[in-house]
Amino acid sequence: MSGASSSLRAAFSHCVEQVRSYDYHHYLCLLELPLNMRKAAFALRAFNVETARAMDVASDPRIGLMRLIWWQEAIDKIYANKLIQHPTAQALASVISENKISKAWMKRSVEARINDAKREETDIPESIEELEKYAEDTMSTLLYMTLQAGGIRSTAADHAASHVGKASGLLLLLKSLPYHASRNRHFSYIPAKVAMKHRLLVKEGGHSEIHLDSREGLCDAVFEMASVANSHLLKARELASTVPVEARKVLLPAFPAQVILDTLSRVQFDVFDSRLARGILGIPPLWYQLKLKWSSWRGKY
Repeated sequence: MSGASSSLRAAFSHCVEQVRSYDYHHYLCLLELPLNMRKAAFALRAFNVETARAMDVASDPRIGLMRLIWWQEAIDKIYANKLIQHPTAQALASVISENKISKAWMKRSVEARINDAKREETDIPESIEELEKYAEDTMSTLLYMTLQAGGIRSTAADHAASHVGKASGLLLLLKSLPYHASRNRHFSYIPAKVAMKHRLLVKEGGHSEIHLDSREGLCDAVFEMASVANSHLLKARELASTVPVEARKVLLPAFPAQVILDTLSRVQFDVFDSRLARGILGIPPLWYQLKLKWSSWRGKY
């Protein structure tokens, strides 16, 4: 029994380290949660790190896709009470056995990643609505599951979580545009309608690609998408008075989303500006932590 306990402790420690290493701005948010919610939150966020990074750490896109399909199958095994020799999966299994976390939400999250991975480099999303759905299925769903693990049943909290997740997802995609450009993804996270409007869409060889001939056009496109994210943050905050107090710390990812938005605004929405890569999301680490603590203490998100 002590061996099993030791193995589980190691699994949860692995989850915390994964989040701290690859999602530090959200790691700091999770530290603000009550102790009884942290285990589940870290396991769920580590699961998100695993699926979000699957394509990036693979030398071949097919291997990345295989990793995601492995996670899809792992979820079925976890809910069937089958043992999986993987620390994040072990932590998830423990959390799922202790909390009634929806399998449908878990599956939806990884299926969204799989569908995104299957997209060709030249398969550009048609509209911002498509990216909003992707953000909903990944980031919002993560917040739903965290609320569920904390035993928080609130329509208002779920509604706010939907908006926070969409804002967070859209802004993280914008921040990652230079990274995807470096991997020859042709800015596939700028929707065709937005790219066309700002003269970034070029038709070549029977398909469309997004080119960066106009930095002004790119900044305008980023501004348009960031404005949609901002509207989601505003809607989430309009609901604050109806959101249970215990749910507000779960919604703290609204804070890093706001930091990205503010930093983008300071650099005139130029995603290639080096200031975006400084500190934590473009601001000094100590300042980020102090502002996050202040928001958390005041019960704001």
